[in-house]
Amino acid sequence: MTSKNFDHTTVLLKETIDEVNPRDNSVFVDATFGRGGHTTELLKRINNSTVYAFDRDEEAIKVGEDIQNNSEIVGTNKLIMIRDNFENIKSRLNELGVESVDGVVYDLGVSSPQFDDATRGFSYKKEARLDMRMDQRQSLDAEEIVNTWSFNELVSIFFKYSDEKFAKQIGRSIEKTREDHRITSTLELADIVKNSIPAAKRRTGGHPAKRVFQAIRIAVNDELGSIERSLEGSIELLAPKGRISVITFQSKEDRIVKNIFKVNAQVDVPRGLPVIPDDLQPELKLITRKPILPSESELDQNNRSHSAKLRVVEKI
Repeated sequence: MTSKNFDHTTVLLKETIDEVNPRDNSVFVDATFGRGGHTTELLKRINNSTVYAFDRDEEAIKVGEDIQNNSEIVGTNKLIMIRDNFENIKSRLNELGVESVDGVVYDLGVSSPQFDDATRGFSYKKEARLDMRMDQRQSLDAEEIVNTWSFNELVSIFFKYSDEKFAKQIGRSIEKTREDHRITSTLELADIVKNSIPAAKRRTGGHPAKRVFQAIRIAVNDELGSIERSLEGSIELLAPKGRISVITFQSKEDRIVKNIFKVNAQVDVPRGLPVIPDDLQPELKLITRKPILPSESELDQNNRSHSAKLRVVEKI
């Protein structure tokens, strides 16, 4: 069974794989397989190595299975697909007997094909049932959040995950609408949001429903919490000189990544110590103190690369 076909251009492809230092006879992890762009590039550059690829999405796993059967891509390597939330990276790899890895790649957020497939309910521009689940096996979806979460809970995620200035107005409109009928459609929710925002404020900043849809998506998939737990697991797994490359697309993701890397790359040294003892050494070294950004040519060719930032650390 093959996956649906979507055009997908992987952002910061060369830079991400360059920074993870691909080499033979190693173990690498693609924590966000998506449609396999980073995994494919990695497999082309290594030999006699193993790549473990995580994704919650059934369609992504099908793409991975197609690649597994393509000897021209896999070569002398092994590709092992794992359908799971990447927050379980350490426990799942430990179950497979993997205690350390040489590099981990992250491409955070929703993959382009998930947005492009209208049936998945991620887009505020395409008619579909409110879904937004990255893993369609889970019960919580966008429809449940919109129709059953309290006003305070809705306002909280709109503020917390998207900095939505009109969170209360939007929350009240959702409450009023669902008193009459259940909200099940992406376009209906987009209209509710739009009509909750003053007309003058709709003229700038893109589609008025963008931030609310982002907040609901993050809540459905516990994206920010999963990033924290996954990065902590990856840092523990990383072998000395191993690297983690992370691409983010929005400020809250980037802040989490930046802070976790920063905390693990510094130590509190008591005053007066002439030499820092081994047990006070930081775990990580920052390879990128400022994030790597897409080149001008990539920005011209791929509109979805505009907010991308790449951060890299190395295990000491």
